[in-house]
Amino acid sequence: MTTGRIHSWDLSTGVDGPGTRFVLFFSGCPLRCLYCANPDTWHMRDGREVTVDEVMAEIEKYRSFVTTAGGGVTLTGGEPLLQSAFASAVLRRCKEAGLHTALDTSGFLGARATDELLADTDLVLLDIKSFDVNTYRALTGGELSPTLNFATRLDRLGIPMWIRYVLVPSWTDAPDPIDGLAQFVAGLPAVQRVDILPFHKLGASKYASLGIPFPLEKTPRPSAELIERVRGQFRARGLAVH
Repeated sequence: MTTGRIHSWDLSTGVDGPGTRFVLFFSGCPLRCLYCANPDTWHMRDGREVTVDEVMAEIEKYRSFVTTAGGGVTLTGGEPLLQSAFASAVLRRCKEAGLHTALDTSGFLGARATDELLADTDLVLLDIKSFDVNTYRALTGGELSPTLNFATRLDRLGIPMWIRYVLVPSWTDAPDPIDGLAQFVAGLPAVQRVDILPFHKLGASKYASLGIPFPLEKTPRPSAELIERVRGQFRARGLAVH
């Protein structure tokens, strides 16, 4: 019996894929993004073990509500691909149930996503943290190349993507790397849109409760002018931007 460790589940509209979504938060993540809003999902040990049947039973409670609202199921985290076998099993069952599926991932562990897992994925929400390798490493503790390789693979397979880019002043607002990312993304026909996500501090209280300093406590939110400038850089490449 395939089991996995999850943090929680919730319902959302408009931010985790099309329509109203049943969002399943996986426990465990290999990255330590400085702006992470969910430090309580970093460690698998902090999640609770569930079976695929238990997850599907919970999803079934909301099926009519989710499908009527043009939504589906989104796997997020943490990082779902850290538990790729469990993620694959949940996606398979969701597809068998006729539900739209989305995978929210950094792509850092994209090599763990089998072709079978991706065949059961209708949409990938791909978080590209930075297009500058040094900034990416400093911001996340990981490497950029696995994510770019994963994006190229998804495009080759024809799997629709929404690119997500968190805009953090003094970290991810430099014009040249953004232009580079926009050019890269524009060369991937499977990309349907780019979401510019302004940095926020909504997770600061979680750091406090965990006794962990919030690294970007003194970083301001991006201004409306900065947000529009970055959106314009992606629009200039012919991309749909939200």
